[in-house]
Amino acid sequence: MNSSFQDGRNEQQEVSQVMTNTQTTQHSSAMRKQKLQDFFFHKLTFSFALLVLLVLVGIVVSLFYGALPAMKEFGFAFITTIEWDPINDKYGGMIAIVGTLVTSGIALLIAFPISFGIALFLTEICPAWLKRPLGTAVELLAGVPSIIYGMWGLFVFAPFFSTYGQPFLANTLGKLPVVGVLFSGSMIGIGVLTAGIILGIMIIPFIASVMRDVFEIVPPVLKESAYGLGCTRWEVVRKVVLPYTRAGVIGGVMLGLGRALGETMAITFVIGNAHKLHWSLFAGGNSIASSLANEFAEAESELHVASLFLLGLILFVITFIVLASAKLLLLSMKRKEGVK
Repeated sequence: MNSSFQDGRNEQQEVSQVMTNTQTTQHSSAMRKQKLQDFFFHKLTFSFALLVLLVLVGIVVSLFYGALPAMKEFGFAFITTIEWDPINDKYGGMIAIVGTLVTSGIALLIAFPISFGIALFLTEICPAWLKRPLGTAVELLAGVPSIIYGMWGLFVFAPFFSTYGQPFLANTLGKLPVVGVLFSGSMIGIGVLTAGIILGIMIIPFIASVMRDVFEIVPPVLKESAYGLGCTRWEVVRKVVLPYTRAGVIGGVMLGLGRALGETMAITFVIGNAHKLHWSLFAGGNSIASSLANEFAEAESELHVASLFLLGLILFVITFIVLASAKLLLLSMKRKEGVK
């Protein structure tokens, strides 16, 4: 009897041991499979990130290689030279560089306060029934092709601006000392100021959409606590919403500025495409992007093509400096958090 009981117990132990070994084997197999999947997933995502870096390096190398003849011929003087003469193969990028910076600066001055007001209204003031259609309208404006903005600027805005806008600016700001020279000259509707305004209208939806999204991620309890302490709506925005969303707001502004710096077709329609440098914002000018669009297909000499490549490289450097400055600003602000 005891022998039979002992045999049965031994069989149960053997079965239990076999089941345990089977479970251990299955667990080990599952662990190996998961490790293999994690390995391939890590390498795949790493290759995607590395691909972006390689493409960036490739762009820089190709621009540098294409611009090398112009760099050897003109050197640093290319940046400070105004002359752009394809007939005599003499090129300088100052007009295009100044036009790019001025139009982008005008666009940012126009777009930032308007975008901030739109985002603030949509997140803090707008009634519920209007919030969705208005937000959708802003997003749809961001999807309008740039060439449509350029055509609208040339055929609709420019005649209106030459008839009403430019005379008004000339009779008001144009009468002031120092800044008056900026609003003088012929009033034909197209020029650097018109290009800056069109760019500002273009980047408003981008900046406003980003600001609205980051404003909406502020925890409601923070705003409710501020209101409970007696803060006004503006105090809540200034002391709660903006500090909480500072990085996102600056990112949205930099996104809009990057769009303005690299915009091509819209600015080509309305800037005038003149290789001349004027103090007046009413006068025609040029930008790096418009120069590339207008002349790359017709450039024949090696030096002309190289000069256009050099302009593209300069535009890349300008954009990189802007984005790097924004990043350094954010890091500086983060270090100062909590410091009185």
